[in-house]
Amino acid sequence: MINKTIIERILLVDDSKTLSKLISLKVKSELNLEIDIAHSLAEAELFTKKYTYTLAILDLNLPDAPNGEIVDTMLKKNIPSIVLTGSVDKEFRKVMLKKDIIDYIHKGGIHDIDYVIDIIKRLLKNRHHKVMVVDDSSVFRNQMKKMVGNLFFQVFALAHGEEALLILEENPDIKIIITDYNMPVMDGLELTKAVRQKYTKSQLSIFVLSSSEDSDVSAMFLKRGANDFINKPFSKEEFSCRLNNAIEALENIDTITNYASRDFLTGLYNRRHFFTVMEPYFIDAVSRDEEFILSLIDIDNFKTINDTYGHDIGDQVIIQVSEILRSNVQYQDVISRFTGEEFCLVLKDTTREKALEILERIRQKIALTPLIIEGDQEIFVSVSIGAALEHDNSLNDTINEADSQLLHAKHSGKNRICAK
Repeated sequence: MINKTIIERILLVDDSKTLSKLISLKVKSELNLEIDIAHSLAEAELFTKKYTYTLAILDLNLPDAPNGEIVDTMLKKNIPSIVLTGSVDKEFRKVMLKKDIIDYIHKGGIHDIDYVIDIIKRLLKNRHHKVMVVDDSSVFRNQMKKMVGNLFFQVFALAHGEEALLILEENPDIKIIITDYNMPVMDGLELTKAVRQKYTKSQLSIFVLSSSEDSDVSAMFLKRGANDFINKPFSKEEFSCRLNNAIEALENIDTITNYASRDFLTGLYNRRHFFTVMEPYFIDAVSRDEEFILSLIDIDNFKTINDTYGHDIGDQVIIQVSEILRSNVQYQDVISRFTGEEFCLVLKDTTREKALEILERIRQKIALTPLIIEGDQEIFVSVSIGAALEHDNSLNDTINEADSQLLHAKHSGKNRICAK
């Protein structure tokens, strides 16, 4: 059976061939998406019968649809749409913004085209993020769900704070909560305080929407940990911009955090972050008598590999070993690159027998997996592993015991496991 790769497509509908070509080139080069160009409503209809589209970019003035009819046609087909038009009619713009479009952009120059590309990039990233809407009004809640969904977020819509906390417990990766103030059972302020006990502003953003004109209310929420406060009614454009800015800020924080905690070559935890993660875990696991195994894994004869093949090949060896480690453990286990060719692996909540089976599988996998370099030459490497089976004292003592076992494995001939 042949697996067919699903290629995402964008539909551009514009009667300007020059502009269409420019947008098409930018979409293909910057977004790596397929794009089809229609110059009329009739052509657009034909394309939609043939392909499925991630979104559409629409001009409002077409030869066979001069009054924006293309928008309703695309929305009826459930194709998310961005309006890119030369129209400056403010009233017509208001009419269009009342529809479920993503954005309304005036095509005044190249900068507006760049803005469209940025919006699409943002939408594609938004698909990986979860947003929670909490409001006791079913009408407003559904409106917000649709508005947030139009920005490609995964959306949860709930009626009050207690329900929201339950969903947050089941979905700890929710990035934004949009909440009303006045709600039954648990209001927005109580929800904000409860969420901030577990999540910082850099982990989860809280938006408060309220019809209250009392400035003390907004100050109260901001002091309790809300990231933003928006008075009802508000414009769709302002809300969309604020929401996109909020998720982008969280992404930037995640990126900075990853740079600080991850090894640049392998993407594994670095040594410093390993201790940040493991020290509280060690104390907790020992107090609960949870079994875990800490091991040090060192690539044998690594200096010889670097001297023989060069440091670039040495880096490839390190990357290959790290990928084998990553693919042979569970998500809760901790892998860190300690030094150049040495790794630390903690197998959590497992028996000694099971842990040693996993370490043996890793040792064999590394020894039997060649690195293919230029000219189809194969390089085989091996690792020595030292494992600490006891951890009664401290994390450092456990690491020292694993290091002692690693030295024993090296002196005993390498490519083996020593454990105590």
